[in-house]
Amino acid sequence: MIVDWLPTPSQHFLVSAIALLVYILTSRALDQRRAPTSAIAWVLGLALVPYLMLPLYLLFGQRKLKPVAIPYAGVVVEGPHWAAELIESFGLAPPSSCKVHMHADGTQARDALFKLIDDARRTIDISTFIIGNDAFGAEVVARLAHRAREGVQVRLLLDGFFAVLVPRRYTRALKAAGAKVAVFRPFFSLRRLGPRNLRNHRKLIVVDDRFLWCGGRNLAAEYFLGDERGTVWPDLSFDLEGPVAAAAGHQFDLDWNTTRLRAPIRERVTVEMEGGELAQFLPSGPDQVEDTAQSLLIDGCYRARRRLLVVTPYFVPDDSLRAAMRLAARRGVKVTIAIPQRSNHLLADFVRSRPMRDLAAAGVEFRLLPRMVHAKAVVIDETLALCGSINLDLRSLLLNHEAAVVFYGRESIDWLAEWIATMAEQGASYRAEPPGLLRDIAEGVLLTVAFQL
Repeated sequence: MIVDWLPTPSQHFLVSAIALLVYILTSRALDQRRAPTSAIAWVLGLALVPYLMLPLYLLFGQRKLKPVAIPYAGVVVEGPHWAAELIESFGLAPPSSCKVHMHADGTQARDALFKLIDDARRTIDISTFIIGNDAFGAEVVARLAHRAREGVQVRLLLDGFFAVLVPRRYTRALKAAGAKVAVFRPFFSLRRLGPRNLRNHRKLIVVDDRFLWCGGRNLAAEYFLGDERGTVWPDLSFDLEGPVAAAAGHQFDLDWNTTRLRAPIRERVTVEMEGGELAQFLPSGPDQVEDTAQSLLIDGCYRARRRLLVVTPYFVPDDSLRAAMRLAARRGVKVTIAIPQRSNHLLADFVRSRPMRDLAAAGVEFRLLPRMVHAKAVVIDETLALCGSINLDLRSLLLNHEAAVVFYGRESIDWLAEWIATMAEQGASYRAEPPGLLRDIAEGVLLTVAFQL
């Protein structure tokens, strides 16, 4: 009978105690700092249903990995901007002068991408989350294979989750041409690679240590000119020439060395630029010593004096970032957040209502865009802008491996501010409505559980 298989109260208590002991020891030993809601969710789950939650915890419970950089301890890093000082204190590369070209639309993004691939002389390193099984994805692969046959060293790094959807003909064509293809933390691999929920969401292409193509676009048709159904998601990307490319290339090398195709970390050739504007590479994720993007955004909200412009497809900030935004609005900072009325993630759309209600009550303006927008950018006053792969949600800020560039030049800041403002004008104003009891409970449960894994 089923009853015979059920544990006795003493057996259940013993298993729960062991599960909680595992949680305590691993959290202390690995210094796994968690949000209070996350910690409460794990503790309750391990105590009540340890048979289910302990395996999940062992698979998904680790949030921070061994950092790839050592922060400066007790040293004041004097830089041209408070954000540059903060980023350098994390052990990351300082800002440098670069020539930056923002992409106004998918056509410019595609043309810049293909030009970099076609003009490469020595190396092409690509990290992407998705390669589309469509005409655009096939074109990218064909160009990479062509350059590999011409003697250019081509390396493609795919995230393990979406790598299972990449057509086999892509990888066969690249390998046959002499290119190398690696998978970052394969989802179904039995090798010990770390937690499977820590995905590599970085989107960057480094060419000859001199050029960087980066932003929020995956290498699929809907992020550029549209897929076969005519679906186009407005997005942001850019390319630049300068030392920031070498910093991004160094991060690519570190990511590449988490795969089975390890290679010596070589010294990237830094090409100094005359003129241009200051920019700084900002990797974020469990491999960094701090939650770099989260820290920068929180600090920026407290330092903002006039405006905070945001565009993001998903908006699920944690309590600390939400508080920083709320207090900025109460100080009189004009906070404008543009998000799709309906994104491609229904769960994110459902749980975002709670932070939106809270912030709207403090004066934050939300603009609900009439279509899906995949762009991710933040502008703080007239002195700083951030653009890359980082969404303003818990997974992107605290769990995923992400990449962005911080811009200090007025030209790039004004360009991004104008892009966000123009996009926001297309959206309807958000009006908060009190939730019903069941919805309020559901939002709390999903925020506590689903977005912590």
